[in-house]
Amino acid sequence: GGGIILSKSYALYETKKEYNVIKGTVPDFGYDVKLAVTVDGVKKDEMPASPEGKDGKYYEVKVNCGSSKTSGLWDYNAWRLNLDYIESNSKCNLTFTSSMTKDQYEEYIESGVALRRNTYRGKNITNLWSTGELYKQIEDGTFADIYVGDYIVSEKQDSSKKNIVWLIADLDNYLNQGDVPLTKHHATVIPAYKLEDGQMNEKDSAVVGAVEGVGGYKGSEMYQSTLNTIYSKYIGPDFCPDTSNCHIIEYRNSITNAVGTNLSNQWGTNSGASSAASWENRKLDLMGEMNVYGGTVWSSSGYDIGIDNRQYAIFQLRPNLISQDLNGNRFNYWLKAVTHASAFTMVQPSGEAGALISSGIVGIRPRFLIGTNNN
Repeated sequence: GGGIILSKSYALYETKKEYNVIKGTVPDFGYDVKLAVTVDGVKKDEMPASPEGKDGKYYEVKVNCGSSKTSGLWDYNAWRLNLDYIESNSKCNLTFTSSMTKDQYEEYIESGVALRRNTYRGKNITNLWSTGELYKQIEDGTFADIYVGDYIVSEKQDSSKKNIVWLIADLDNYLNQGDVPLTKHHATVIPAYKLEDGQMNEKDSAVVGAVEGVGGYKGSEMYQSTLNTIYSKYIGPDFCPDTSNCHIIEYRNSITNAVGTNLSNQWGTNSGASSAASWENRKLDLMGEMNVYGGTVWSSSGYDIGIDNRQYAIFQLRPNLISQDLNGNRFNYWLKAVTHASAFTMVQPSGEAGALISSGIVGIRPRFLIGTNNN
């Protein structure tokens, strides 16, 4: 069956019951929306199932709401009707024709994913997450009811005793990236606020950190131990409580592992820069400057970038969330790029890109990917 999404003043309202498609009552506005449905030339009293449903047909859907201001658009990803400018007794005709090929249908799906990546909605989708429906919509690649900016409210609390809010930062943005391509559909998730405060290294050095002879981000205490603790305390319990119920997607990224102490950098000095990187299996990382700002500011060299070579959609659509949570509280946090031989990049509470010596203490706001770990 299908549903109806009704939008007015940029707000979305969804009927929660199975929908009678001939007469649909919209209690939010007190309006009566009448729909006439035709499937392959035959009038019906219900909408056909989506192509993933029982009949396996690929329908092209046309919506005609007559001469009224009401306009409609069929959402192939969610398999439902979007209506704008609802008026009393609005009437719309829906025509389903099973003339579409699978390739054509998938083009509509891809278009819908692009729409979701370019639309900030900011809806609480905790229920989708708790029921597991969220992962189904990610796995099938439709992201049917998932948009950038949607969020999950966890029962766990961060170090400031706030319930953690997990934000959808982007969708499928790492698809087919890496030396071993990531082929699983995924959503990129970040906390709305820093989880804790911490150091990149105890010593003021990006050359050698927790691992003797290994420098850069890979050698740092943040990479070697702190992020593992963050995963165990906050992320694992919410998204990977056990091996049979784990929705953290592993991917491959190029990670800096050496710093040349006399190399030139973006400071305009020869005070050191990343000089090498290696491909690593990753489940959790700090973000890079490109992820946040869409460009490099204090990152020391191309080795700092890896597959983190584009800005997350959430920061493009809502730049204030770079350094503010959903309530407007400002904060700072580490980024993973080296700036010179003794410092790493960071985000300042003002939103300005910054750098700090490795032993400095600022926020930890990592990113990770969720989906379904099927083979």
